[in-house]
Amino acid sequence: MSDNSGKNFVVGTIIGAAVGASLALLFAPKSGKEMRKDINQGAIQVKDRASEWKDIAQTKGLEWKDIAQAKGQEWMDMASEKGTELKQKTQELTSNVQSKIQDMRSNGTKDSAQQSVTNQDVSVEDQ
Repeated sequence: MSDNSGKNFVVGTIIGAAVGASLALLFAPKSGKEMRKDINQGAIQVKDRASEWKDIAQTKGLEWKDIAQAKGQEWMDMASEKGTELKQKTQELTSNVQSKIQDMRSNGTKDSAQQSVTNQDVSVEDQ
């Protein structure tokens, strides 16, 4: 919302400056030659100001792009790291459950193996 209102302000300022300069020149008591010269100078000033604003907008845009790319890379690295951690924990949990199942099959006692699996503290840390 802030970006849109800033853009609208800049456009409004440029249009307002152009209209105001034109009206001031039209209502000033001057000869035609002087009037054309003043209008030309006003147009040059408006063009120069618009060029300055364009340069500022490009600079800010490049800065924001660099910041966005850095943050995006940071988030990708963090997501990759968390994914690797989750994969390792899942493999550990799977291995542990498989060993409990093997114990259960080799012992032949279903009740003791079930208690062993249900009593085990299995946690995946939330980070």
